[in-house]
Amino acid sequence: MSSSYAIETKGLCKHFDQVAALDNIDLSIRYGEFVAIMGASGSGKTTLMNILSCLDTPTSGEVFLDGQDAASLDEDGRRQFRAQTIGLLFQQFHLIPYLTALENVMLAQHYHSVTDKKSAEAVLEQVGLGHRAHHLPSQLSGGEQQRVCIARALVNECPILFADEPTGNLDEQNELMVLDIFKQLHAKNRTIIMVTHNPALGQYTDRIIRLQHGKLIGEELIEHA
Repeated sequence: MSSSYAIETKGLCKHFDQVAALDNIDLSIRYGEFVAIMGASGSGKTTLMNILSCLDTPTSGEVFLDGQDAASLDEDGRRQFRAQTIGLLFQQFHLIPYLTALENVMLAQHYHSVTDKKSAEAVLEQVGLGHRAHHLPSQLSGGEQQRVCIARALVNECPILFADEPTGNLDEQNELMVLDIFKQLHAKNRTIIMVTHNPALGQYTDRIIRLQHGKLIGEELIEHA
């Protein structure tokens, strides 16, 4: 498939028993795009994100990520590919409670290659948490914990960032702070795919991809002033 796309799928299907969670999805996302995947509960958006981020495999169809045929990878191959290529951000923070913010970020480096304290500190500074590097998660607000998670997803400089309902547990002030970080990353040509049910968040992206009952039902280009 084309090397100009960070993500391409063709005929992508995922079945759970007799239920088609995804049905014949053809999708292309260019490098540097900020895309929202939207749909009601049960539309297939999280299933799609799990397959695109190599957390799951399709029943059939093709999936190419950063030029790699991801559908052909075995479990070890997917794990290694995720470590090298994909940053993941979830609604739940999944921070290790007995590690500091800095240590949580450095843990991601450990699974990628080698730890580098200075680069971990730098990415915490990038998300506005340099002064909180040595605090435990229990000592941080929800917004601060999510920014630690963003730092963890960014520290290995993976080309593709996936975010599943990244502001779902945050108040409006912290939601805007997280979205501002995404805008800064987008300005630096980072590819971002965000799953959300919130129409307002979709307006921050370049394009909204809409799913319904496992089918891609439409796309919307977002114009920014």
